[in-house]
Amino acid sequence: MKYIVAKKMEMSQRFREDGTVVPVTLLQAEPCTVTQVKTAETDGYVAVQVGCGRAKHPTKPLQGHLEAVGGNFGLLREFRFKEAGEMQVGAVVSVDQFQPGEFVDVTGESKGKGFQGVVKRHGFAGGPASHGHKDNLRMPGSIGAGGIQRVFKGMKMGGHMGAERVTVRNLQVVEVDATKNILAVKGAVPGARGTVVMVAGGHDKKQSW
Repeated sequence: MKYIVAKKMEMSQRFREDGTVVPVTLLQAEPCTVTQVKTAETDGYVAVQVGCGRAKHPTKPLQGHLEAVGGNFGLLREFRFKEAGEMQVGAVVSVDQFQPGEFVDVTGESKGKGFQGVVKRHGFAGGPASHGHKDNLRMPGSIGAGGIQRVFKGMKMGGHMGAERVTVRNLQVVEVDATKNILAVKGAVPGARGTVVMVAGGHDKKQSW
C-alpha cells in the first residue's frame, strides 16, 4: 500500500543497460504527511488523506483539521483502499518507498481543450469535401430520427473537452531519486506541466482491471 502526491515536471528519457531508450515522465514528489485516516466504521469507506506544501493563509477550519499533526498544508489529497493497512496520522511518506520495476497508477486532471466539435471530440469523419457541400466538412450531420421528436441523452455532440479526472494504470517505475524527490515513470501522465497528480500502487506486476 504505497501512495504519494506529486507534481508533473516534464517528459524525458532514460537508457536501459541494453541501450534501449525508455520514455519517462518526471514527477516531483516532496514528502507528504498523513493528516487523516478514514475507516469503514466511522466514514463508510477506507481511505487515507495526505497533505503537502504550505498554505499562505490557512482558514480556521483547516487549522483545526490539521491541529493533530501540527502542520500547515496547502494541498490535501485522499487515497481510497479496499482494506485498511498500517496507516497512522502523522506518518511521513516519500519517494523512497517506491522501487524501480514496480507498477503504479497515476491520477490527474487532463489538459483542457475548451469547446470542440464532433470531429475532434468524438472522431467523426465529417461530411464530404466535394462541390455542393458548402460548410459541411466538419458538421455532425443528423442527430436523431424524425419520429422521436427529441434528442436522446448521451448523444455525441460538440461540447467541453478535457479537464477531466483521468487515471492511467500500470505505469512502471523506471527510476527513483530520493535525494531530489523525483520519481520517473514510464509513459505519459495526465495533465500539463505543473499539474498535481496522485501516485498509488507499488505492485510488482501488472494488474488486470
